[in-house]
Parts: sequence; structure tokens; C-alpha cells
Amino acid sequence: MIALTRDARAGYAFVERNFNLTKRYFGWEVAFLVYAVAGALSVSLIGQSVGSRTLLMSLVIGAVFWNYLSVVFQSIGDTITWERWEGTLEYTMMAPVRRSVQLLGSALYAVIYGLIHTAILLAILALFFSLDLGRANFAAAALFMGVGSASFIGVGMLAAILPMMSVERGSQMVFVLQSCLLLVSGVYYPTTILPGWMQLVSRVSPATYVLDAVRKALIDGASASQLLPDLWPLLVMAFVFIPVGLWGFGQAERYAKRTGKLKRVG
Repeated sequence: MIALTRDARAGYAFVERNFNLTKRYFGWEVAFLVYAVAGALSVSLIGQSVGSRTLLMSLVIGAVFWNYLSVVFQSIGDTITWERWEGTLEYTMMAPVRRSVQLLGSALYAVIYGLIHTAILLAILALFFSLDLGRANFAAAALFMGVGSASFIGVGMLAAILPMMSVERGSQMVFVLQSCLLLVSGVYYPTTILPGWMQLVSRVSPATYVLDAVRKALIDGASASQLLPDLWPLLVMAFVFIPVGLWGFGQAERYAKRTGKLKRVG
């Protein structure tokens, strides 16, 4: 019990520290929010120009909730990058805190930050397009965001290995991996139009199931019981990806320490 309380406090310390960093760079946060709004509007206006409310809703939901998933993914993936920027990497790695506690604390921050970011973005787009969400099942959408977040956390932990292995290009590779997930996850189009091999890849992306379920919940008002075909793959991915992510990060950390990559700053 004492160890669990200590881990909980340590995890919260990482959440609090990351929010303090967010406040320090608040100007950049505003700039990134403006960028997210502009990107989501640019895509959603395609549906407006076609004159299809269904297409408009599909594009808005895709843009908004991909923004959430990408914020969570990017925040976790850049865990090592942030430590290097702040000059705290060696101190954090030497602290008497389990690595799983650090990563899960950073993941909790990413989820909370992503929810705030997405709520603001959704509110702006709902006002801009006068969206009708009268039939929306927000409880089912929230359920899939939560389960999908757990699945994406594991993928983000694996992505966080890249900046540890490569100081020069690791952060850029996190963005490349995120772009690949965007391509195969049906964010702006159904995955059925993809080539067969890409459809197979899409089935191992948590975003594919999250976006499909959230669209059905918010556009058609589908309940959680009607969305079970999307729920069970996400649960499996959450139980598999998080342990694999923690194990992979631990292996990469030991390799980086042994080869001197962890200490490098450029």
C-alpha cells in the first residue's frame, strides 16, 4: 500500500510538471491550437463546399478526434525530447522512480491535455458550422475515447523510443509514424477504399476503431452495445500495447545507457 501511494504521488508529479511546462510555453500552446483549428476547418470546409451535411459531420468528427489521438500520441512520443530540451534527461533517468510510473504519469497528462485541447476545438467547429448534435450519444463516444486512449498510450511509448535512439531525427520519426497512422486509420475517408494490404494494416491501428465508433455514436446515436465490434479490438490492443510499450522502452533505455546515446544532446 505504501509503495502504491508512493508511485501514485510520483506519477502525479510528472503530470504536474508537464502542466507547468505547458504554462511556461503557453504562447506556443495557443499557436498550436490555432494551427489545429485552421487544419480542422480546412478539411471540414470540403464537406461544406459539397453541400453534404453527412460528409461535413464525418470530416469534422475525423478532424477533431484525430487531433485528440495525435495530441496524446505526440505528447507521449516526445517524452524523451522534452527532457532533452529542458536539460533534465539524466536527472529524470537517475531518479528513484520506476520507469513505468514516469511513462504512465506522462500518459495521464497527455490524455488530460488532449481532452482540453479537443473540447476547445470541437466547440469552435460546432459554432462555426452550426452542427446538429441532438442525436449524439456522448457517453458512447467518451467510452471509446477512453479505451482508445489506453490503446494509443502503448503505441506512444514505443514511439518514444525513437528520440532516445536518435537525437538528430528521432522526434521527426515520431511525426512520420503519426502520419502513417493518419493514412491507414480512416480519418477522412473509409478504410474500405484503401488497397487490400493497407486495409490489413489499418486493423492494427487503434484510431481505426475509435474513429469508426465515435462517428456512429455522434452521427447515428449508436449505443455502446451496438459498437461492440469496435470495442473488443481496442480492449485487446490496450492489454497488449501498454505492456509491450513499457518493455520496449525499458530495453531501449538500457541499450541507450550502454552505448552512450542517452547522454548525447546533439
